[in-house]
Amino acid sequence: MRLVNAAAEGPRILPYSRVVGQAELKLALELNHVVPRIGGVLMAGTRGTAKSTLVRAFALMVHGELPVTLPINATDDRVLGGWDLDALIKGETRPQPGLLEDAHTRGLLYIDEVNLLDDHLVNIILDVVSTGVLSVQREGLATAKQLSFGLVGTMNPEEGGLRPQLLDRFGLMVTAGQLGAEDRHRMIRTVLDFEEHLGGSDETGWLADAERDTAALRDRLERARQNVPGVRVPDDVLRLCAEAATRVDAVGQRGEIVATLAARALAALEGADRVEPGHLLRVLPMALRHRRPETAHGGTFGWGPEDQDRVADLFPAP
Repeated sequence: MRLVNAAAEGPRILPYSRVVGQAELKLALELNHVVPRIGGVLMAGTRGTAKSTLVRAFALMVHGELPVTLPINATDDRVLGGWDLDALIKGETRPQPGLLEDAHTRGLLYIDEVNLLDDHLVNIILDVVSTGVLSVQREGLATAKQLSFGLVGTMNPEEGGLRPQLLDRFGLMVTAGQLGAEDRHRMIRTVLDFEEHLGGSDETGWLADAERDTAALRDRLERARQNVPGVRVPDDVLRLCAEAATRVDAVGQRGEIVATLAARALAALEGADRVEPGHLLRVLPMALRHRRPETAHGGTFGWGPEDQDRVADLFPAP
């Protein structure tokens, strides 16, 4: 499996292990990979915050190739599949796979600017991720296929939002933050080093080190994915999750279910055999921030001190 595309002929994507900052975005991607039932990741943030770079670097690390990217102007035929037009012209009927089937093959579907995509298509995609079944019945085509792929959507809130019903269907939501001065310096240095060694002799071993670190991260994710079924979730953690969701007025019950799945994935990533309250506390913002009433009515996606204060006494400091 190709780890990173350092060769000159490959895509020029910074290795995942060398992407600076954005720890919450990285954690969400990793948790969703360990437990696909989480149901996808929605990343919100202004332009230029490395969202696309991070998604592509992650896909290269875990799947060995870039994700299937859904264009904003995608049609139903392009997404769901339809008839091969060239074959129809010749009088033949030959089904043509859509992007969702491509994502099943390649492992990850990436929707950039998902808030600008037609709600109808977003709903269909989220339904396939949730059920694992693509059912198409139209224009003389009737098929039902088992599909499985990771889903990542990115959006800039300044360009509009998603309907609450669609927000809720994304398992985790994270916000990309602006880097501080020190991380900005590290980011510039890293990009320059990458450009310098890309396609060169790599005499200093920069790319080799990046590949080694990326391979170690990938192996850790795969071990966690294998071990997660054995991670126990004590009932007291479930009660904490239910109480936390109640205190932040989370709409519906999907939030606490996702939070439990994410906490279990985090425990597996850390090599634990049971979920502890600390695991749950770390994933609560990702699972609940987009399910609060104020978010559903166009409010902020942030998770600030006030939100943390609502649940703080449930999780006493160790």
